[in-house]
Amino acid sequence: MKINNTSINKNNVGEVVSLYGWVNKKRDLGGLIFIDLRDRSGIVQLVVDPESDVYELASTLKNEYVIEVSGKVVLRKEANKNLQTGDIEIEVQGLTILNKSDELPFDLNNTTALEETRLKYRYLDLRRNELKHNLIIRHKTVQSVRNYLNSLDFMEIETPILCKSTPEGARDYLVPSRVNKGSFYALPQSPQLFKQLLMMSGMEKYYQIAKCFRDEDLRADRQPEFTQIDMEMSFATEDDIIKVTEGLLYNVFKEVKGIEIKLPISRMTYDDAINLYGSDKPDLRFNNQICDITNCFDNCDFTLFNSIINEGGIINCLVFNCADKYSRKDIDKLTEYVKNYGAKALAFLKYNGEFSGSIAKFVNESVAKNLIETLNLKENDLVLIIAGNKRMVKNALGSLRCKVAKDMDIIDKSKYAFTWVTDFPMFEYSEEEKRYVSCHHPFTKPKDVNTLNDKENAKAYAYDIVINGYEAGGGSLRIYDPYEQEKVLNALGFSNEAAEKQFGFLLNALKYGCPPHGGLALGLERLIMILCGTENIRDVIAFPKTTSGSCLMTDAPSEVSQKQLDELHIKLG
Repeated sequence: MKINNTSINKNNVGEVVSLYGWVNKKRDLGGLIFIDLRDRSGIVQLVVDPESDVYELASTLKNEYVIEVSGKVVLRKEANKNLQTGDIEIEVQGLTILNKSDELPFDLNNTTALEETRLKYRYLDLRRNELKHNLIIRHKTVQSVRNYLNSLDFMEIETPILCKSTPEGARDYLVPSRVNKGSFYALPQSPQLFKQLLMMSGMEKYYQIAKCFRDEDLRADRQPEFTQIDMEMSFATEDDIIKVTEGLLYNVFKEVKGIEIKLPISRMTYDDAINLYGSDKPDLRFNNQICDITNCFDNCDFTLFNSIINEGGIINCLVFNCADKYSRKDIDKLTEYVKNYGAKALAFLKYNGEFSGSIAKFVNESVAKNLIETLNLKENDLVLIIAGNKRMVKNALGSLRCKVAKDMDIIDKSKYAFTWVTDFPMFEYSEEEKRYVSCHHPFTKPKDVNTLNDKENAKAYAYDIVINGYEAGGGSLRIYDPYEQEKVLNALGFSNEAAEKQFGFLLNALKYGCPPHGGLALGLERLIMILCGTENIRDVIAFPKTTSGSCLMTDAPSEVSQKQLDELHIKLG
């Protein structure tokens, strides 16, 4: 069996070993030839003496040649502290070239290649230490998760990939059925219904490292196919599920990163998250909460603010101690940024004992006193203000909060900030569909079934775990009473007939003794992103897709033959 390069150390000095790998780098010093031999574990230095029988062959080696060597382990004259094997080197006695390599399209040791090029040659890109490290972190994380959940008597159970298409979620990927003309399977957006059915089957504790598929617009932290750490528990409270998840995260961070999370993790309600941070996934690595200053402008002569207040709107702001860092031109750029979130304008004030800025002339003595006391202002503070309806104001300031923090580099990248966000809304209004839809999914248990008609204020037993501004996972207690499930589906606009057509198998199962249950799913890729310190989900997936959903390496998706289309009864328009 192959020996890992990094398993060789000074305890092996004097031994003859056989090693395999890639030529990472060759240095011919006009006498001795030094070769960095790379395998998955790392690098070990080889040295070939001019008197060696393999010297001429070694002279022909180029980067990425695959070789087998044998030789004696010796101590280096000068140790290399940057290498795990830096105390030793191998005096090569035997050398075999197993395979040669063409010149690579980019330098693996110092690449400045475009991401498109690296994705096209992904099998080469994965040889780089950075991506290899990320996949090792992913492997260790999955092993830690499995060991932890197994220790709590969870069962790992696979659920189907070919499923029935159901609404209330992202767009499905559809798979045509050859034997059932005109019918389609859907790839699962999550194992949601199946894991609930497993609870109804008496499995009690389930988990799965589950592949999921969503045909939606992509971004830096989203892929069309992704992986969930999926869990479900019977006879469990919200606190039970949170406790299990906290234990899982504690184990992962300790085993993978050597970091001990402080438990229990803090919690905040959804309403507090929106009011203070403008987001249901607040980044708590820095402070700078959103402040409500509506009352500060009660005695203001600013007509615009007065009209907004009279119409039931709000005036909120952010404070950063960086007034000297932002010119008017910089503020104009921030104004254009918040317009993307519906804000018509961004007012600002700078405080240095007195106020200056775009609305300084409206800051009379009373307003100034209110602002200084409410915001606890100090020298060089910059106050960024947005006024309007609450939803827009919170959303715009929430995004601006993170942008300014990144621009000012005040986010502690070495810190991991955790929080639970609880008491999510039962429903949210979809501008696209012009109706209320499920905030989580239609099987989430409401806090009070009698509040379902008050869709704007109805709350659910739903919760998210947030890490460093990412929704790392989310879950809920599920509906286990058939009457309650019917009420929720009706509130979402489903007739009894439509509900039966879409979810009949689940509704029938609820009639046969369904236990109270709930669960949570962690996004594996997002968790690995956080552990690896990257903001690009493609960095933690072996063979990812681009933002257009294509694979540059395999040229997928691709056209298929007319014969295949005919077999599937599909005619292209």
